[in-house]
Amino acid sequence: MAQDLPELPAEAFAKQDRSPDPLFYAQPRLVTHIDAAAIAAVTDLYRAVVPSGGVVLDLMSSWISHLPEVAVYESVIGHGLNATELTANPRLARHFVQDLNAQPHLPLDTASVDAALICVSVQYLQRPVEVLSELARVLRPGAPVVISFSNRCFPTKAVAIWGALDGTGHAELVRLYLQRAGFARVETHVLKPEGGSSDPLTAVVGWTAPA
Repeated sequence: MAQDLPELPAEAFAKQDRSPDPLFYAQPRLVTHIDAAAIAAVTDLYRAVVPSGGVVLDLMSSWISHLPEVAVYESVIGHGLNATELTANPRLARHFVQDLNAQPHLPLDTASVDAALICVSVQYLQRPVEVLSELARVLRPGAPVVISFSNRCFPTKAVAIWGALDGTGHAELVRLYLQRAGFARVETHVLKPEGGSSDPLTAVVGWTAPA
């Protein structure tokens, strides 16, 4: 895991709970993990960044995707660790269950996706550069991946380095992931700042190189 990020400590991607992730996620959790204002903020960003009419990959998804209700896409593909949650998601045309920490290769064709989403889940990736490199492969030229995160998580399943950093550090870490995975352009958006009335929310957006 550390080969892609040799500057980080050897235990940076260890977890308190070292049991297989599918065991932890076996029980469906049909809840939201950020509050309504933060959800509205990420939906607004999707409206601005995710192209309508395209193929969207919602990676590490659940029973809700936070995509704009009125937006129409060719297809929304969901991924997660709980089939019940994914089946309950009305935006998904199809889905697949896969433990990315055990197998980061995505079962999708190269350059077949117009946008990818990772909402409040990046902190659980133990092989982030491998997973994001796979996203870079399946995304079309000039396509975005939107990675959003808050200060809320399942702490025993978040990687150690995530727990050691603050919000600014999280953004820099995700930027590093995307840069190391080969994304040509990376931008950080503070959607809801720390200390406000809602859950804080930051998004780091990476774009593949244009054709």
